[in-house]
Amino acid sequence: MKYYLILNPGSCGGKNRKIFKRIFSLLNLAKVDYAYEITQGMDDALRLSLKANKLDYDVIVAVGGDGTINRVVNGFYDTQGKRISKAKMGVIYTGTSPDFCKSYNIPYKNVDEAIRVLLENNSRPIQIAKITFADDSHVCYFSCCTNIGLGATLARYANSGIRKIAGDFLGTLVSLIRILILYHPKELLIRCDGFEQRLDRVFNLSIGKTFYIASGIKVKNDLKEGDGRFYLLTVKHLDTKHLPYCLKTIYSGREIPSNEMISLGYGKIIEIHGDSEVEFDGDPQGYLPCRIEMAEESLEIITKW
Repeated sequence: MKYYLILNPGSCGGKNRKIFKRIFSLLNLAKVDYAYEITQGMDDALRLSLKANKLDYDVIVAVGGDGTINRVVNGFYDTQGKRISKAKMGVIYTGTSPDFCKSYNIPYKNVDEAIRVLLENNSRPIQIAKITFADDSHVCYFSCCTNIGLGATLARYANSGIRKIAGDFLGTLVSLIRILILYHPKELLIRCDGFEQRLDRVFNLSIGKTFYIASGIKVKNDLKEGDGRFYLLTVKHLDTKHLPYCLKTIYSGREIPSNEMISLGYGKIIEIHGDSEVEFDGDPQGYLPCRIEMAEESLEIITKW
């Protein structure tokens, strides 16, 4: 069993080099056959994942936060949504916002436990989302959620440093409240499984497949792994009077009611047109229009069960 580790020294505020020493120590103690490279930037994680997939490693491991995980996931796929190798993916989490690990039952608080799970090699397939930007010019993949509108602005602001000071949940919440007050809502044209609708005054559209998103938001949904659908969580027509209600609803993890401000729907193939930035798995990634659907092949990830 050959492992390839892609390590991001910049996640968790750059405190990871001490963690790396612990990782190497545990792997050496277990006599694991492994190689590793340390990234110099986020694009390196994608490049190294592509490289490792082509070199027939058995397990490719993302060591970092959700941004690193996303780039490593992208390295498993071609532009058609097909896997380029039979490798499994593992995660040793060292970031600040563990939505991926919470969603897929991967240890994220303790490096020793993460390595134990990694070496036990129990895995399961998960569906990966494919997002295609205008004119098929750019194809990416995500594993949790994409946000169109306010979410991209939130990711940019929260990633700028406030979470290092206030912590993940509080830093993101403070950023969200600030941006909600100042944000100018957008008009979106959405085609979902052939049905078209135009929405005005949209603050954010979340298209995802996991319960945990955006450092604390919990989307209770009816999705089952493998059914090929996404949820569409729309926040629109929001005013300051109803802001506390909206925040309580999306952070509670309870059933999401459908009303003038918040609605939850489902679909398999979604096209979105408008003038908004697009964020997924924690980082701004592009602009509308885009099309979202599941990749043709699932990704095998190592988990606790």
